Amino acid sequence: MRLSVLDRVRIGLLAVGVACVATGLLPVGKAVDSLGRIGPLLVFLVAVIILAELAKEAQVFDAIAERVAVAGRGNYLALFLLCTAFASLVTIFLNLDTTAVLLTPVVLALAHRAGIAPLPLAMTTVWLANTASLLLPVSNLTNLLAMERIGLSTRDFAARMWAPQLAAIGVTMVFLWVFYWRRSARGAAAYTPPAPQPIRDRPLFLIAGAACLLFIAALVAEVEVWIAAPAAAAVVALAFAVRDRAKLTWSLIPWQLVVFVSGLFLVVPTLVEQGLGSVIAGLVGQGEHRAALAGAALSNLINNLPAYAAGEEVIPVDGGDQLLALLIGTNVGPLITPWASLATLLWFEWCRRQQVAVPLVKFTLTGAGLAVLGVAASVAALTLTG
Repeated sequence: MRLSVLDRVRIGLLAVGVACVATGLLPVGKAVDSLGRIGPLLVFLVAVIILAELAKEAQVFDAIAERVAVAGRGNYLALFLLCTAFASLVTIFLNLDTTAVLLTPVVLALAHRAGIAPLPLAMTTVWLANTASLLLPVSNLTNLLAMERIGLSTRDFAARMWAPQLAAIGVTMVFLWVFYWRRSARGAAAYTPPAPQPIRDRPLFLIAGAACLLFIAALVAEVEVWIAAPAAAAVVALAFAVRDRAKLTWSLIPWQLVVFVSGLFLVVPTLVEQGLGSVIAGLVGQGEHRAALAGAALSNLINNLPAYAAGEEVIPVDGGDQLLALLIGTNVGPLITPWASLATLLWFEWCRRQQVAVPLVKFTLTGAGLAVLGVAASVAALTLTG
């Protein structure tokens, strides 16, 4: 197996984390607590990515994307509204990495078949993968960490974040339309709806679709995510074992994510232990707006996961709204640099594979504008509904 540059960085991060524990820079007790906290969440992430990958292989995403394009009837405004709804729902219920990694190649393939400009669709997936990840704990790993820290149930978390989520999606839609979807940006007046592709294996398609729906129902019923996701993934894996065993390969397991997050949750506590905490505390300061701004800025400098983990360390346990504001900054804000979130990094890789040219200057400038206004609108919504 050939390791990419990113893979080497992930392994290096874990090695540094292990070295921090071995040298005593991070006490063993704190290392155990940190990894123990992240363990069940990693089980969920691995399972939900396997579920989504197998659902993609069963053509669940392809079928939905085709019907979205057909429903638009060649009208770009209708297609825009349907695509933003589709990407938002996938992010909310199946995690932002699912949108970036699995939905992106689906919509790019659809764009090629229907003669649709690929960049507007690609920007829809990457922006909404980040900005639509506020509503449910499963939408983003940072949400699961915040929910655990504050002690909220899934319904309580959603009740607190619905207004910020609507604000973030609303601002994102405005930026998408103005800079990527309107006629002068997309370059065509209409598109030709594609002919639906036949489903290769209808039983697999139905089982995978049903498993996704059952997973969503389990979330509504507040079943623990580290139980619901593996159960749904096991159902689909069993179906593939019977009908298409060749698709069950070791590559389904996102080991890179496990290595990266494990290393992260050893390195960040070490840095906080060695004095970074006071610097982060100075940046986060007091109040929701300061915390959100610090979260967004740190995300674009060092990635949103370490930004959230470091910010969380310096916010008091009873600072619920400040922690949620930090969460908004680290979820909605990482839109400026390619490394600001893992989802964005993976999205850039897919665009490279599909030969979709991403204008970096436009990406950075429009992302900066969306980050500033999206975070501001979301924090305002959080404050108003508090």
